[in-house]
Amino acid sequence: MKDFHDIVKELKLYLAQSENVKVYDKDVANILGITQMNFATMKRRNTTPYASILKFCKRERLCCNKIFFN
Repeated sequence: MKDFHDIVKELKLYLAQSENVKVYDKDVANILGITQMNFATMKRRNTTPYASILKFCKRERLCCNKIFFN
């Protein structure tokens, strides 16, 4: 299973494909529905917001296996 940093990379790759722009941490926080400050704390502590990511995957009809596993 991937850690928080790898999961964020996957989310950024997914967003970059659909928007063709550089994706920042604040963009990932927005799509997950969490504040930038909370996202920064999670990043520093390497804790993953599983519920938020699963909700995003459901909303986007994205397979969560690609996000969470190698």
